[in-house]
Amino acid sequence: MSSGRLIAVVGPSGVGKDSVMAGMIAARPDMRLVRRTITRAPGLGGEDYDAVTPEAFDAAAQDGAFCVHWTAHGLSYGIPADVLSDVRDGKDCLANFSRSALEQAHAIFPNLTVLNITASPATLARRLAGRARETEAEIAARLAQADKCLPAGLDVVTITNDGALDDTVAKALAALQPARV
Repeated sequence: MSSGRLIAVVGPSGVGKDSVMAGMIAARPDMRLVRRTITRAPGLGGEDYDAVTPEAFDAAAQDGAFCVHWTAHGLSYGIPADVLSDVRDGKDCLANFSRSALEQAHAIFPNLTVLNITASPATLARRLAGRARETEAEIAARLAQADKCLPAGLDVVTITNDGALDDTVAKALAALQPARV
């Protein structure tokens, strides 16, 4: 069987990564939506994730539970180790990612594709305020990171999510799998 890909979905906080990913999975249920482990309290909305304490996360990382893990915005994030097996078995896996962890992921997943989602600063600010998870200072810090550069040498597809979600999902699928759309 041919090798699959890890599709690392990146973009600034509030860009709509989780919504776009859910739309992509609805249209392409043969793809795996990766459930991350995060040191965030449970039930805060957005993506489905496995909430753990920092101590439990560190123990899981030391035990090899993650193929890729990183810290960002005071939280730790882990991609389950079984994603590597799924990719090797030919499955495309879609994961919400940090731009800072892309080089680490590329070293592990040679067929890594980066789906870079962008939006205008006004759209980002409105969405961050609307989700009510961060303080004003935290929102300002996240907006300051919005234009963070991607590492060179990666296979990057960039789409904009300022309009209708269905349009963004269609653009993403067409860019990632033009022969299937």
